[in-house]
Amino acid sequence: MKAAVISSFDQPPHYGDYADPVPRGPGEMLVEVLAAGLHRITRGQASGVHYSSSGGGLPLVPGVDGVGRGIDGKLRYFVQGPGQIGTMADRTVIELDHSIELPSDSDPVTVAGAMNPAMASWLALRCRVPFQSGQKVLILGATGSSGSMAVQIAQHLGASQVIAAGRDEEKLAKLPALGATEIVTLGDARLGALAHDVDVVLDLVWGASAVRVMETVLNQRMNRSLPITWIHIGSMAGEVAAIPGAFLRSADLRIVGSGYGSVSGREILMELPALAKEIARGTFRIDVKATPLRDVGQAWAEAAHTSERIVFTP
Repeated sequence: MKAAVISSFDQPPHYGDYADPVPRGPGEMLVEVLAAGLHRITRGQASGVHYSSSGGGLPLVPGVDGVGRGIDGKLRYFVQGPGQIGTMADRTVIELDHSIELPSDSDPVTVAGAMNPAMASWLALRCRVPFQSGQKVLILGATGSSGSMAVQIAQHLGASQVIAAGRDEEKLAKLPALGATEIVTLGDARLGALAHDVDVVLDLVWGASAVRVMETVLNQRMNRSLPITWIHIGSMAGEVAAIPGAFLRSADLRIVGSGYGSVSGREILMELPALAKEIARGTFRIDVKATPLRDVGQAWAEAAHTSERIVFTP
């Protein structure tokens, strides 16, 4: 079969031949892949630097999730676990208990492009904090695809205030139409005043930038005994954030992470059907670009410089 093939962690994948996958047990199924998104986690795993990288041998097929049709004729969204063949191929083998059935009229490209970036904030607000309608949310890194999806999901889940912070002013200006009640650039002096009483922070930035925002928000927090939950989702500004102990002693600041591991596989699978349903019905907007898998090399290079979510179609 044809697939995106990684032969070196130092090079992007190339389009080539790969051995046909074969199910190994009754819990697995061969599926025809219809769409597979090129996500940040996929690029990280393919270069061997993401924390969830399996460290397996080469060559390998990248891709952590996708939409396909099984031999039973059903349309499914699926997530691949460690050691399984990736999704950027004509066919792959899935574990049935790591998949969900989709409505037959679902658009495979939209679902494949939206599920991963939507899952980050959906799981954070549904699984990592007892989020309640009416609470206030600050989103750091709101101008990327995951960030703009976080704005929509916070609004959808009932946030009374959604403060979107990012670096790209042009993209920030589009976020009120998606549910942001306030927009502000990272580093703007107004950020602390706008976010001084938020209940939850969805942080896709981390690194030194997160520490600076944390200090700004806490300094202007009127009642420091009110809890604020800071959820680390992404690391666009760096993997290390040097948080002073005084931040934790002087406020009811709770720092947690959200990702595979901090959220169990069972929890993820329980949440996916509701999220997929909202995506399929068009509740959330995301810019996706369908790209033939044969163009994987060129698209891989372009991915870091586009706001569109690239979705490969074999």
